[in-house]
Parts: sequence; C-alpha cells; structure tokens
Amino acid sequence: MSTSGTNIWQAGDGTHIDVRGLQPPEPLVAILMLLEQDCTQDRVIVHHDREPVFLYPELAERDWDHAIIDGDPGEVRLLLTRRQ
Repeated sequence: MSTSGTNIWQAGDGTHIDVRGLQPPEPLVAILMLLEQDCTQDRVIVHHDREPVFLYPELAERDWDHAIIDGDPGEVRLLLTRRQ
C-alpha cells in the first residue's frame, strides 16, 4: 500500500511505514493517519530520516509508546506500540 509518498507494508514484526524523503509535516500526518486505521496492528515500525520529536506528544495522546531501534545507516527507525 502506498499513499502520498509513503510506503506501507505488513511484516511478521508489525506494520511498517516508510516516510523518508517527505517534507514536514507530511511524515507526522502519514503516521498519525496510519495509527487511526482499524487494520493497523499493535506494533508499527517507522522508517524516518530524522527523529520526529513533534510526533511523540501526539503518540502519547493516542496511547502509543515509542522506542528508537536499530535501523539502516542514516535512518531513524522507531518501534511504536499500542498501550494495552
């Protein structure tokens, strides 16, 4: 699935969204739209160019936690998990 420059796919470790190359606020908007979809799993892996500090308060409001995990060189990869 791909919407407005994002690439979204399902894998064994959760739903992935690649927002690299998008200009602010497009990555924030795309991630939040994905989290609001009913089909989204409880784990989302975000592939980003930079640390999305403005995303963190939005995640907290929506009961999602975040952690930076290992990614490719030059990539910030986040693991988002839905609070139970």
